[in-house]
Amino acid sequence: MKARPKRLAIVIFNLGGPDGPAAVRPFLFNLFSDPNILLMPAPLRWVAARLLSTFRAPKTRRIYDSIGGKSVLLEETNAQAAALQAAATDLADDVRVFVFMRYWHPFPGEAVAQVKDFAPDRVVLLPLYPQFSTTTTGTSVAAFRGEAARQGLTAPIHHLCCYPHDEGFIGAVAEMVASAHRNTIGPRPRVIFCAHSLPEKTIAAGDPYQSQMQETAALIAQRTGIAGLDWTLSYQSRLGPVKWIGPSLVSEIRRAGVDNVPVIVAPISFVSEHVETLVELDRDVRDLAAEVGVPGFVRVPAVRTHPQYISSLVRLAGAVLDRGMSVCSAGVARICASRHGKCPLPGQPSSQSSAQVRPVEAERTSPKASAAAA
Repeated sequence: MKARPKRLAIVIFNLGGPDGPAAVRPFLFNLFSDPNILLMPAPLRWVAARLLSTFRAPKTRRIYDSIGGKSVLLEETNAQAAALQAAATDLADDVRVFVFMRYWHPFPGEAVAQVKDFAPDRVVLLPLYPQFSTTTTGTSVAAFRGEAARQGLTAPIHHLCCYPHDEGFIGAVAEMVASAHRNTIGPRPRVIFCAHSLPEKTIAAGDPYQSQMQETAALIAQRTGIAGLDWTLSYQSRLGPVKWIGPSLVSEIRRAGVDNVPVIVAPISFVSEHVETLVELDRDVRDLAAEVGVPGFVRVPAVRTHPQYISSLVRLAGAVLDRGMSVCSAGVARICASRHGKCPLPGQPSSQSSAQVRPVEAERTSPKASAAAA
């Protein structure tokens, strides 16, 4: 075990969102300018980012207008930071939690400046993305480390790469899903786990996101303790003409309408409420469910500051400190298969992490759900 630091900086991060109508277009430009988001050469990407941000800005502003004219993600993340700081006092003599967003304020450079002023002995980066992707944790960690080098932050920086199997995260979602299942009136409901989609070419390039999402969904389904649970995994928030991973949440809602079963929609890639839960799920998907005859619709909240989730972040930060390197929730050994070349951890998956998931997948009870999640 490493020596206990005197001053520890924990940095949590998320995607970000516009803080007002004027920020919508530059926020979108920043998003589409990222080479991890648009996989094309730099000159073409810049042109595409300009066109996409200009074209999408009016519609995006209207969406944010429906929730007060701005993103709530920073407010949600600040609440998580406060809860984490209050719970992490045993990790060091002085613990401070900082926040940055990838595509809008506070940018990575702003967080680095604050961390540098704090003068920590060590820095731990904790993603608010349970499952690793180059488009989320990968690009955010690279941006922070780049700014740290540019600004001369000398404290050692370690980061957690992912926690798709984490007991606290799994337990928090499973607890809320089980509660919704018990309280649903009418026929036995179907649980539809949902996650942000990615282009198929991103997964084909070696990104482990889809595989980790399948593992997370299977573990949550098992953890609910509901025998014969009818569940499936779906994806939302597709954009543009390229082919995205599926099945789509829309198609699963329509299938539930045909089957005449109520649904419980549970986001498992989002740990905070934001526009994709408050608008896409709570308005658009709910309206679609009513339109296609789904007899009941319940949306499970994001984990936010759920005590199990916050406790797990503290424990995971401690694991990163103990090992002094990048780790996943299963330990130092990587959990991704060899085909996932974008996994940030070296080596082959451990036998322990592989065994963690296989028995759970065998217990899936819905044949359609099995096909959907494969």
